[in-house]
Amino acid sequence: MSEPIIYLAATGHGFGHAVRVASVASVIQKLCPESVLILATTAPRWLLDSYIEGDFIHRPRAFDVGVIQADSLQMDKVATLEKMQEIYAQQRSLIASEVNFLLTNRVGVILADIPPLMTAIAQKAGIPCYMMSNFGWDFVYRSWGEPFSEITRQIEQNYQECDRLFRFPLSESMSVFPHITDVGLTGGDPRYGENELRQQFGLNKSPEKTVLLTFGGLGLQAIPYTNLEKFPDWQFITFDRNAPDSSNLIKITDNQYRPVDFMPLCGRVFSKPGFSTFAEALRLEIPVISLTRDDFSEAEVLLTGLKDYSHHQIVTPKDFFETKWEFLEMPLTPPRKAEKLDKYGAEAIAETILNLF
Repeated sequence: MSEPIIYLAATGHGFGHAVRVASVASVIQKLCPESVLILATTAPRWLLDSYIEGDFIHRPRAFDVGVIQADSLQMDKVATLEKMQEIYAQQRSLIASEVNFLLTNRVGVILADIPPLMTAIAQKAGIPCYMMSNFGWDFVYRSWGEPFSEITRQIEQNYQECDRLFRFPLSESMSVFPHITDVGLTGGDPRYGENELRQQFGLNKSPEKTVLLTFGGLGLQAIPYTNLEKFPDWQFITFDRNAPDSSNLIKITDNQYRPVDFMPLCGRVFSKPGFSTFAEALRLEIPVISLTRDDFSEAEVLLTGLKDYSHHQIVTPKDFFETKWEFLEMPLTPPRKAEKLDKYGAEAIAETILNLF
């Protein structure tokens, strides 16, 4: 049998979709080291490298845009619509180009999170297309009304051609997909010992006084870092290279480290609504403080799931930007449900994909 050649495509919207795909790719590689992995995404190579230890082919390609944003909260709907219309106007050449690549490289299966055009590309190439997500772009665009109605219709048509959807927890119904398999959470596992990180970065506070600030690949403009001065006996960890220097703020700038590596040291992860951050915190059972996010339908689904399964706090942007973060000293709200979520989504997906070979 020739080695499995697997093409994994991720929406280049922030880092979350690429992290999910890379988490599954990493498990595929461990289960079947001879597999050839092609990752089609505009996410940076260093991000993929931080999740996949072995070799893979990085193919920087965009088949959708998700939502065009200035940062992790500010969306540009007009630019998003224009870009999606442009992509669909060019779909014949996009499809033809990628079909040629797939056939030339003898790709056996596509796994996508969750560019709609991948089903059309797979059909033309005569290979199966599996997808994975907790929401579809039709779900987000539909809530934005009439201007997006035609794009939403085209996306629905694409999704209806998917061979199987692996549906994550914290999801919308995704009922447009004809064949659905529910799976558990995905995410990376911490790679470094807690003592090693404590010594290297001078992390000398207890988890109760340690907060990881992580607002996705796009970050946030104007984070009120001056609030940290109100908590001199706490320590905060950030991956924001532009953060100011502060005695109780540890800046992580080496790309080999990921937020998940530091989560076990923290009593709270402070984030915006994002599946990958929530999933990695839930897998490690670390409480989450989350901002709200208006007018993005996935956020409501994620926050509902957070309330169900995690110790949490929900903070409005007004409280985030205009208060002194007094909420940090308030007790966390316990989860509404007693059961835990399945933590082995990546393993379930990887095994199913490899069984195709």
